Amino acid sequence: MFEYEEEFNQYLDKIKDLVTRKRYAELRDLLIPMAGADIALLLEDLGEQYMPMLYRLLPKELAAEVFVELETDSQEMLINGFSNTELKEVLDELYLDDAADLVEEMPATVVIRILDKATPEMRKSINEILKYPEDSAGSIMTMEFLSLKKDMTVQDAFKRIRRVGGEMETINILYVTDPRRKLLGVLAIRDLLLADEEDLIEDIMDANVISVSTLTDKEDVAQALSKYDFIAIPVVDMESRLVGIVTVDDAMDVMEEEATEDMEKMAAISPSGKPYLRSGVLETWKARLPWLMVLMLSATFTGMILNHYESALSACLVLNAYIPMLSGTGGNSGTQASVAVIRALSLGEVGFSDIFQVMWKELRVSFLCGLCLGGANFIKMLLFDRLVLGNAAVTPVVCLVVCLTIMFVVVFAKFVGCSLPLLAEKIGLDPAVMASPFISTIVDATSLLIYFRFASWFLGL
Repeated sequence: MFEYEEEFNQYLDKIKDLVTRKRYAELRDLLIPMAGADIALLLEDLGEQYMPMLYRLLPKELAAEVFVELETDSQEMLINGFSNTELKEVLDELYLDDAADLVEEMPATVVIRILDKATPEMRKSINEILKYPEDSAGSIMTMEFLSLKKDMTVQDAFKRIRRVGGEMETINILYVTDPRRKLLGVLAIRDLLLADEEDLIEDIMDANVISVSTLTDKEDVAQALSKYDFIAIPVVDMESRLVGIVTVDDAMDVMEEEATEDMEKMAAISPSGKPYLRSGVLETWKARLPWLMVLMLSATFTGMILNHYESALSACLVLNAYIPMLSGTGGNSGTQASVAVIRALSLGEVGFSDIFQVMWKELRVSFLCGLCLGGANFIKMLLFDRLVLGNAAVTPVVCLVVCLTIMFVVVFAKFVGCSLPLLAEKIGLDPAVMASPFISTIVDATSLLIYFRFASWFLGL
């Protein structure tokens, strides 16, 4: 991995220099020791001018690793330039889950060519994977796993591993099945190494297997791998038959994808699924405009409230100066609570059943925060606004109105911020939708209502 941008740029310059001087053997020797992900990063930066030629310098296995790490556009460009033999070599080196992802992302014309060059077994497996819902465990699992029978000896197991293990994505974890493929147990390669050759698999396997269903949400699968520190988790169908496994590298991709999607939704952007620089202007516009339109129209309630209290504002103009501060403080308070709850929901730390416990906690936190903010603002208004700036309109009563409003707005904002994501989860919506822009709009309108209510009580407006 490149530790510094300077080191990355040095590699780019060296590669361009070697290409210019046609020192292809040195180029190959430079690339081979590197990880596939790092080579892919270099190829993406070098672009179409260098990518095909450099890719063809790589050994078959390393080329497959690099291919998986490339962006979809780069994969499509390489496939279009491959001969039939080259395409078949790449497909032969890909694991089934990576091949399924490739088919899912490519245009129809490219897919036809890929499936034409894939083996019949690979085509069948890819089609099976593609039948599962997009967000399910079945859509990200690989069907390449190593299974053993319970009546095998350790010696028999090692023979099977040596015979077929090279074709599997991982052999660190082994699964025990019966003749009908029903999952019976699991064991690690370490268990085999420490056992006697004549020991039966049935005696050393762990029969308490944690598995997921083919229809389990892929985010829940990733959380299960993280929770139990697994490097792979078995996937079973409705009859408890082992049909595939999800490995930790696939789970990391899911977690990255879900985190990006949540961040986009929390910022009121429709998820695009593409890197920022690879998203076109029109595509980005379409992703952002609908939410901006909704938020703009919902913000008209704030304008309606201001128009309603126009006479009150004209009677005490100093109140206008504190409206941005009240709205900003309320929005920030609501965002803090919503982000904390959304994160807890995504990690499985809380659920809808915990709503009253969450509300009670946020109520106490918001009271302490509101008290501190109100007190600090009261002192600031009296000392700075009134004495230092000489604004005589900032009377102690005005200070009281503003500071009481802050306290109540903070409490209300945190209450809304913690409850809306939980309610969204309950009714089947993505909790991330209920993040800062949406909550800020609600809090802005409510803070004005609270503000003018206190002003009418204490200032007689």
